[in-house]
Amino acid sequence: QKCPPAAAPNVKNVKQMLLDWCRAKTEPYEGVDIRNFSSSWKDGIAFCALVHRFFPDAFEYSILNPNKPKENFQLAFDTAERLAGCPPLLEADDLVRMKEPDWKCVYTYIQEFYRCLVEKGLVKTKKRP
Repeated sequence: QKCPPAAAPNVKNVKQMLLDWCRAKTEPYEGVDIRNFSSSWKDGIAFCALVHRFFPDAFEYSILNPNKPKENFQLAFDTAERLAGCPPLLEADDLVRMKEPDWKCVYTYIQEFYRCLVEKGLVKTKKRP
């Protein structure tokens, strides 16, 4: 499996910035410890926490079960699609089959979710002059 050629040199900064953003947004949530774009997301709870942070009325976070990753993925992706207009780029079934999610898939999805939130005015970006 070949990786796509590295984009601009700042791609690493973007990745780190997005990881820091995810960490900051999910920090108050119990059971979420985002250290990377793969194993930190494998039970679906981190996705749910991130979505819940922006749409707290969409579902009850406290009753989620880390032992039900498929349901968690589905809930997060469905909610993100319904409320943020984020296309369901990931399949819950695929993620459950993997030992841990492919970081490129998770990263791509989070980028898209972030972009949709910005479009909806839910995330403030620093405007470049």
